[in-house]
Amino acid sequence: MASKWTERISAFCCSPSSFLSGTNPDAFLAELLRELRDDRASYGVKVLLLSPLCEYPTLLCSSESVGEETALDLMSVFTQCPPRSSQFRCHLIVALTSVLVCSSCVSNRSRASLDFIDLLLQICQDTSDLDGDGTQRCNRATACDCLFEIEASCPGLLSQHLELLAGLRQQETSWLHQAYAGLQILVLRNAVYQLTKQTGAGAAHLKALLDGNTSVAWEADQEAFHMVTKDSAIQSSLILGPMGRVPTLHTGPDCKELRSVLSSLLEESYLLTPLCQAALFRRLTEVVAMVPGIPPTIFRAQLLRLLGTNEICLLHVTLLMKCAFTDSLFSAEDEAFLLKRLVVLSQHPLLSTPEKLFYMDCILHFPENRPINCGDSDEALPVLLTPQLASALLPTVFNDSATLLARLHLQALGFLEEGEEEGRGLAYIYDHLTALLHIVERGGSRDIVVTFFRAAFLFLFYFQQVEGYSARLSEQLCQLYLQHTKLAPHILNLVDKTLERLPECNWALGLLQGLQRVISTAPLGQLTLRDLSCHLKVLARVAEEGKISQCSTLGFLSAIITQSSSLLCTSGDWRLGNGVLGVCRRVLLHPSLDSLLIPLADILQHLTCYYGDTDIQDHARLYYTLLTTLSREKLSVMLAHSAAEGGGQVKKRTLSCVMAESEGLTNILTVHQTEQPVFQLTEALSGLQQEMENLQLSQDEGDKALESYRAQFSESGFASQIMLKYHLTHTEPHDSRFEQIFSICLHFSLTDDHYEQLQDISVPCLFRQRPPPVVQLTLKPRRPYPTTIHVSAIFTSKDGLTWHTTMPDVHVEFQQAFLPLPVPLSWSRSSRQDVFEGLWDEFCSEMSDCIISLFCCQLREAALKALVEKHFLPFLVSDLSQEDELRVLLFLPPRSHVLLKISSVEDATQFNMATDTRQLLPHMNSYLLTVTSSQDESVR
Repeated sequence: MASKWTERISAFCCSPSSFLSGTNPDAFLAELLRELRDDRASYGVKVLLLSPLCEYPTLLCSSESVGEETALDLMSVFTQCPPRSSQFRCHLIVALTSVLVCSSCVSNRSRASLDFIDLLLQICQDTSDLDGDGTQRCNRATACDCLFEIEASCPGLLSQHLELLAGLRQQETSWLHQAYAGLQILVLRNAVYQLTKQTGAGAAHLKALLDGNTSVAWEADQEAFHMVTKDSAIQSSLILGPMGRVPTLHTGPDCKELRSVLSSLLEESYLLTPLCQAALFRRLTEVVAMVPGIPPTIFRAQLLRLLGTNEICLLHVTLLMKCAFTDSLFSAEDEAFLLKRLVVLSQHPLLSTPEKLFYMDCILHFPENRPINCGDSDEALPVLLTPQLASALLPTVFNDSATLLARLHLQALGFLEEGEEEGRGLAYIYDHLTALLHIVERGGSRDIVVTFFRAAFLFLFYFQQVEGYSARLSEQLCQLYLQHTKLAPHILNLVDKTLERLPECNWALGLLQGLQRVISTAPLGQLTLRDLSCHLKVLARVAEEGKISQCSTLGFLSAIITQSSSLLCTSGDWRLGNGVLGVCRRVLLHPSLDSLLIPLADILQHLTCYYGDTDIQDHARLYYTLLTTLSREKLSVMLAHSAAEGGGQVKKRTLSCVMAESEGLTNILTVHQTEQPVFQLTEALSGLQQEMENLQLSQDEGDKALESYRAQFSESGFASQIMLKYHLTHTEPHDSRFEQIFSICLHFSLTDDHYEQLQDISVPCLFRQRPPPVVQLTLKPRRPYPTTIHVSAIFTSKDGLTWHTTMPDVHVEFQQAFLPLPVPLSWSRSSRQDVFEGLWDEFCSEMSDCIISLFCCQLREAALKALVEKHFLPFLVSDLSQEDELRVLLFLPPRSHVLLKISSVEDATQFNMATDTRQLLPHMNSYLLTVTSSQDESVR
């Protein structure tokens, strides 16, 4: 039993959806709960049974009612579980929490969830094992964690228990003190936030809340509770951004109870781990921010420890406190010390790169006491970061890429604010950029290349107005491209990002013009096909800019295709030809096309006549025809149609769209996914009846019939396949896009190992107006059991798009594996009966491992005859006219048999069964129960 559940739970966890597709989720849940209540099952197995409820509660408890019923069953199991089974009780508590939270029982405050919260509070108060082995302490820790999850998922639910939680924290002397402290501050923060949302709430309500006087503390009704718990702000930080956004609770100066609670938590904070301290200080900061009656100076005693910490989480929460309280808590000296500490930590050699990047980011977003720029997202250096202090963070070529870029960003902001556009600082940055460029020129790694271009973008973003440096950078990039044409994608990306972020800057256009100039003037004798491919991509991008003249571009294209030793035309490379046509297509859209008409026509005509690829010739001929027959306006409309933005499906596609490598080409090459199944496989009528009628009953095998039958199995693959025929039909409701479907490829995936893997099947077409095609599945069983086959298909629609669809599963029933006795057609009925008798004697002998069984039902004579004719006639080895006993032989590949002797005795019908595969009996019994029940009802 344990191994069975181990396999089932493992299968469920590997693929829950696939597992539940073969069974009912409610039935599987009922089995789990029944096994959990079984006293015979070990606690190890029961812990395993809880894993689906812990990991996938929403799949098993799909509604609140199911979740509540499941929780009640689990709570009854918990009640009956002995205290010594501590580990199982902990897992049970976690499973209960998962079920109640994920099924919305907690958010709706169901009876079961409230009872469970009371149970958790009782466990937390149970200190009976203080001198014991600590098993109860483990239960208390788990209960505390579950209460934390419940409060986090439904803020304010535990607010009435604040006094109890405070007492638990004060009394606890073990490591659980930390968990209780975290739970108390979370509940306190949520409770104060709820009070800020209640009209008229004040000091009296806060005092009643802390004292546990729930009748005064909670006057809000159920609807108000749901409104507060659904407020998204309570799930996020209250101290990010301007303080004016924080809701406040006006209590006046009378907050002694709250001040006492906060002081107690602060005094014990040093006992917690750094992460727990950070969480505690963050929520304490939010509470103080919401209650103006509590001065921020309450944190003053902890500030010295926080300013000197080397823990990132504590330094981060210190910055959050500074953002919330500014000079109400931090003096000018504190601010200067904190900034200097961040600078030191940003370059500390013992810290990792992520830590140093974090500290530099803190400098960029430093919360100043008197900020000049109040924008939430603008990055700006603090006023106290002087150039002398920032000089410690100058970038060097020895920095890793992330650190180098972060330091460069910081220095650029500093020099920009100082106004040093021609000073020594800017010269240092450009010299550093030039050093990176020299490394790239000498074959730097991909990381160095990416770092250089990102640094170049940063430099341009802040200093593009300095023409001396920007013009020199443009020249250096052009020379870099000539040396390393493979950098074309990086250079073009730099151009695109610069135009995107700096649309008014002309630097990018100047770079494109420079690239056009160096490409067109480069010696053609040294040009390789790889360099040419990169040149064509760059020139295609240059041709997109209407402000740039394309005369030199066309001159370059004419030179590379017309020279006597042209590698381009002789090679007939399709990709390079496509690149040339891509440049020509963009020139066709250029505003100055009228002045470029003759050279462009010459290029297209030469490609049509002499290029070594027929496809390129055809498309060049198309472009030439469009150029010479259409006006510029019509030409622009036709060519721009394929590049137009929009998610609508393109019904017609021109060849120019394909050659432009535009969105249309991407759309064609993409395999799209249908939202619903487009077609399905429906079972066709079996042909067994017809085959049996065509048998030739002439030859008699005599006493050797069984031996001859056995001898056939010595042949490899004998009678090992099952042929099933299906119609491929459209599903409903139909989609007009898929009325006509072509080139269908059906793919089959097995859900078990009962059968060999099926091969893909191709269907030429499927039209809704025509008869459906027949698809024949060839199954080769390993074990002839029922199975489910997942089916999917890839096909082409009439508009040329390729689609993938998931089809309804194909269910192979047990009776579909039935085959007649696999013997030659010439065998007589008597020979078949001899095989039946020989097999029956073998199966019934005591020396055999086979098994016999009996199935009984009540069928009238007419009903029995109709049943045999409908379901067993192809497998009948005796004469149907025999009234005493009918004999049926079912063969199931690869080598299994089921023999039936059907007879009527008194008021019952008996099906005597014998089989050489005992695992088939449950399936056979289920099949007989189905067919006899349906036959009896049809006769009535």
